[in-house]
Amino acid sequence: MSNSSESLGWQVISGSPYQIGIKLGAIGRKAVHEHIVSSKIWLEVTDSKYQPIIDHLAKHTQEHFPDVWDELRGLAEGLELPLEKVFAWNCRGDLLLSVPDGCTTILIKNKELIIAHNEDGMPNLKGHCFIVKIKSWEQPEFLSFCYPGSIPGHTFAINEVGLVQAVNNLRLIDCQPKYPRMVLGRALLNCKTLDKAIELIQQNCSSGGFHFSLCQQGYSRLISLEFGAGTASISEVKHQELHVNHATHEAFNLVPQLKTRSSLDRKIRGSELLNRGSVDPLSILWDTSGSGLPIHRSQPDDPDEENTLATAVMRVGVQGVDWEIYDQAHSDPVYFGQGLNRK
Repeated sequence: MSNSSESLGWQVISGSPYQIGIKLGAIGRKAVHEHIVSSKIWLEVTDSKYQPIIDHLAKHTQEHFPDVWDELRGLAEGLELPLEKVFAWNCRGDLLLSVPDGCTTILIKNKELIIAHNEDGMPNLKGHCFIVKIKSWEQPEFLSFCYPGSIPGHTFAINEVGLVQAVNNLRLIDCQPKYPRMVLGRALLNCKTLDKAIELIQQNCSSGGFHFSLCQQGYSRLISLEFGAGTASISEVKHQELHVNHATHEAFNLVPQLKTRSSLDRKIRGSELLNRGSVDPLSILWDTSGSGLPIHRSQPDDPDEENTLATAVMRVGVQGVDWEIYDQAHSDPVYFGQGLNRK
């Protein structure tokens, strides 16, 4: 296990949704106050010009996802920040076209289902993110990568019934959100079946854009799910695919979106490597070669202002979900385990 100052933390918390939020806030408080509240993106999303949209999103969150709302209330208390600002931060991808939430995901279906994922985010949060194991009194237990100041459910996660989730940002233009996409991602972790998870998104896709890679222990399906701007598209992966930060399903052909150079380059290079045949997904996720911008991102001048903060490989087989989490490329995993059990 890495002892580097940039290594991921490990946290275990439990309680009601509100109590969980308080604990998440306390864990991330120092990093949020030192690195986020003075950032350009925080100042933008908390600007009063977005208040009517924030009020609209808050109303629907309270009505339809009260447990997530309680977690957000607790998060604000733990962070020692106003609820309206913390909620706005957790709506950043619904308010702004481009936010520093990147990511690359590989989906492979063979004898087992594999979801492998680079979590790309704000470079100054390297060393401040953590893996959290959460046991709610009311919802399924789960394990997730977590950013300070944000609720879980928009990175990568596994819940106690073997539902596996990995999330990519989509930059959809002119969304009219009703639900925050991060609230939907958090609510999905409370689902007990893959079908319920898909149904949740299909019924509530008026949000900012996300791509979910989904599968579940005991099911043979590997799902690529794009949603946002009132559209949801589901594709079942038959062999192998790579997804980055723009929508590729036919249903989104007429939905305007921003495709950044990094997203396009990672898609081209990753697909090229994947199509060469049977490969270790880490060899793709840690790739820095090719003629374009790299898949594994560590450059201080990344044009999307994102760096790779962690890499996860989650393998779903007959015996359960085996997982490995890395905080450095070409290194040993900092954490690994099966199901929610760390080894």
